[in-house]
Amino acid sequence: MDYVSALLPPVVMAVFFGGLIVTIVKTQGGANKAKEDAAVDAAITRAEGVQQARQP
Repeated sequence: MDYVSALLPPVVMAVFFGGLIVTIVKTQGGANKAKEDAAVDAAITRAEGVQQARQP
């Protein structure tokens, strides 16, 4: 029975990690890609604007 308690944590972590990878791959691209790209572009533009405003 000790072998079950020794193997359970690595097996649980492996299953969790596999699920995480599958989720990441499935959410890349698709219908939300344009919206995510626009949000990133807007954040970069805001950051560049703040940086330029601080320069004398």
